[in-house]
Amino acid sequence: MRILVVEDEHKIANAIKRGLEQETYAVDAVYDGDDGHAYATTEEYDLVILDRMMPGEYDGVGIVTEMRKQGIHTPVLFLTAKDATRDRVAGLDAGADDYLIKPFAFEELLARVRALLRRPNTQVEDTLTYKDLTLERSSFSALRADTPIELTQKEFALLEYMMRHPGEVLSKDRLIQHVWDYDADILPNTVEAFVGYLRSKIDKPFKGQEDYIQTKRGFGYVFGVK
Repeated sequence: MRILVVEDEHKIANAIKRGLEQETYAVDAVYDGDDGHAYATTEEYDLVILDRMMPGEYDGVGIVTEMRKQGIHTPVLFLTAKDATRDRVAGLDAGADDYLIKPFAFEELLARVRALLRRPNTQVEDTLTYKDLTLERSSFSALRADTPIELTQKEFALLEYMMRHPGEVLSKDRLIQHVWDYDADILPNTVEAFVGYLRSKIDKPFKGQEDYIQTKRGFGYVFGVK
């Protein structure tokens, strides 16, 4: 899952980025409203975390207003030092989905992120199951046929995205957009390598059983079937 953080205080933005990356999210961080507007309206994200007040032509309200005008329905969480009721109302009326007042505990931010990603338009459950394969985000664990599977953070994130889109043809570009952040400079060969790592862990050890990851040559990969 890919998240955009727009926060002009670099220490806060970078701390949020590091913390979310430890939870296997791919995170882009930018530090002013103009960059935030450009990223939020041109890149594809699963969640946007916005500071309320930022330098530049666009503040947080301006960014979310433009997103909604363009038909971008990505969940938005506002971060702000302003705690007046009118400020919260202005942000929510502009199209934000939730509001968190600074200073805040990272645990609360993470809980709100999980809650927003569980909403119907994103359908992000904590536990994913496909036949005999189970993936649990809260414990970062994977099982197939009751056998534990050890995954790296990026392998976990890649498998999670594939399991959330069973039967769909997932191009390498789409996987890059949702599993890696903007600065990762990932090549298609890197995606091939990580898909290979996954196959070596969730398919190859289970001989005689169904292979869950299939290659659609020239198009990408398919997890499971419709």
